[in-house]
Amino acid sequence: MKGISQSKAPYFFIAPTLILLTLFSLLPILVALIISFTNMDLAGLADWSNISFVGFKNYVDVLADPIFVKAILNTLFYVIIGVPLVILCSLAIAIMINFGANRAFKAFRVIYYMPSVTNVVAVAVVWGFLYNPAFGLLNYALDSIHLPTVPWLQDPIMAKISLILMAVWRGIGLNMIIFIAALQGIPKSYYEAAQLDGASTWKQLIYITIPMLRFAIFFVSITTMIGWLQFFEEPFIMTNGGPLDSTTSVALFIYRNGFQLSNFGYAAAGSFVLFIAIIIITLVQFRFQNKETDL
Repeated sequence: MKGISQSKAPYFFIAPTLILLTLFSLLPILVALIISFTNMDLAGLADWSNISFVGFKNYVDVLADPIFVKAILNTLFYVIIGVPLVILCSLAIAIMINFGANRAFKAFRVIYYMPSVTNVVAVAVVWGFLYNPAFGLLNYALDSIHLPTVPWLQDPIMAKISLILMAVWRGIGLNMIIFIAALQGIPKSYYEAAQLDGASTWKQLIYITIPMLRFAIFFVSITTMIGWLQFFEEPFIMTNGGPLDSTTSVALFIYRNGFQLSNFGYAAAGSFVLFIAIIIITLVQFRFQNKETDL
């Protein structure tokens, strides 16, 4: 390090990260942006002379595509229902585990976290059997108590709800760990002072726990929102976008056009529509967070 001045030393240490970020993140994004303005397909991939510049035609076509519009509405449905459910469930479980006095609550951390690290294909196979209309466990339980069976993956609306239930079950674990870490960072003196003042457990939760978790809730909200906007594995494995494209997400639409139909330019345009939507929603959330912080 003798040949490196003190002012340049930090850049030397972060250079490998910046190089990797450029090669595997920024450069692919730039290439995808260029592809989105072309008619690139398999023929163009084999011979670049077959690629021609089409301007904003891909963007106009993809926004006018009824399946893409349906995919946007489906994704909004997933986000509006799935994101609050994941946040509320993971927060409630984290509070229960953190303040639980019994030793069994420590084991619950592992139990609730396991779905997050379980292979999604294995999970989809198990849930596929649970949702099976003929011999699935859920319909068997409903039938045993003389209730009508449910077409979990056959009805357009019910299929979306079924995928959300599975995704919520998988998504609770990671957010729960984040909330537990934030809860353990709250000074116990706050709760001791509140108890001396006669504050109930509910008031301690509302006036101490939730306000002290605002930054953790903000972080979880951002990451969860981005994850659900990119909702892909569940509809791809469980329903392949069916029935009648009722579970097709924007990410699945992009995959279908890019890797199954080989319309790379068209798929790249759809991916940048999603990319811009994620940026806008994230910026709006940051704006609201900054306003709350100023207050």
